[in-house]
Amino acid sequence: MSAIILFMAGIAAIVGWWLSQQRLTAKPWLEEGVIVDLREERSSPQAAKIGLGVFLAVVGSLFALFISAYSMRMTMVDWRTLPVPPLLWFNTGVLVLSSVALQWAYIAARRDDIDGVILGLLAGGASAVTFLVGQLMAWRELSVAGYFVASNPANSFFYLITAAHGLHLMGGLVALGRTIGKVWRGVEVAQVRVSVELCAIYWHFLLLVWLVLLGMLTGWTDNFVDICRQLLS
Repeated sequence: MSAIILFMAGIAAIVGWWLSQQRLTAKPWLEEGVIVDLREERSSPQAAKIGLGVFLAVVGSLFALFISAYSMRMTMVDWRTLPVPPLLWFNTGVLVLSSVALQWAYIAARRDDIDGVILGLLAGGASAVTFLVGQLMAWRELSVAGYFVASNPANSFFYLITAAHGLHLMGGLVALGRTIGKVWRGVEVAQVRVSVELCAIYWHFLLLVWLVLLGMLTGWTDNFVDICRQLLS
């Protein structure tokens, strides 16, 4: 339960801080010397960022429920711990590279470096696809070893949690693909800068969620919580 509280507190803190940077209380129509078109205001970049922030809060709550159910179910007598495939560590490294590539693309977009944007987006997308393929290979490795979905509750949770994370990453690939398509058609960097930023934020979020899930599946988060308890006691 402590791990769940820490995860929810971390998500709430990150989303709250990020939303606070989006000028939620700003009233541009009251600012002197500023002419505001309300039609443009409704579709402003801030609105898109706020929408993503709300969506990430919902997704974070979903994974928090998964973590809660996992933590409660693993205390029952029929629970048999699933061995973590070593391939997951490679997949984690690939996902880190994907997140770094998207951040690179965002930095390049701020500098109006179209070549850097294209390179970062393509590298991030390719790394994300590699991660998904690696996850499927890890599933196959487990099934060959006899760890099927219905064999044990631990197996079911592993497949469910990794599938949910993979589906969210696939959704991100759709948005990333649209952004790449715009850049490939020769759209100016300024017109896709917000899209690149949103993709980078989404990738960083999914990386954070995956690291928490990996820590839970390997038992690392339990050790971390025990250390925190010892420091606070």
